[in-house]
Amino acid sequence: MPSQQDINQSVISEFRANGGRVGGPLAGIDLVLVTHTGGRTGRSLTTPLGYFVDGDDLVVIAANRGSATHPSWYHNLVAHPAVTVEVGTAKYDAVAHVAAGAERSRLWSSISGAKPFFLDFAAQAAPREIPVVILRRA
Repeated sequence: MPSQQDINQSVISEFRANGGRVGGPLAGIDLVLVTHTGGRTGRSLTTPLGYFVDGDDLVVIAANRGSATHPSWYHNLVAHPAVTVEVGTAKYDAVAHVAAGAERSRLWSSISGAKPFFLDFAAQAAPREIPVVILRRA
């Protein structure tokens, strides 16, 4: 069975070869590649993530499939918020910002309303609150 790292690398290669599109189980999902700096290692890492649009910003959800812990990429974005974003054929620098308060509530309500499976993930992750991360063009 391939590791998550192997799966991610395959998705990244397909995304870049096909102008931001991938097939298989991820076909039709809006994907962004986020290149970030490892919080402990300082290494450059790229993670494919589903995203939502909020005005000029992209929004990603650190659901980790309802796990009790945040995904590694989330910790990296908190430690080093300067990222590079690839969406479609566009590539640009962005800054990651963890939404809080009314901003998080608004985004969470909108996204979980459109994709109710996030509510299931939130129930599974409890008492962990699933972070909502905004990627804003630098």
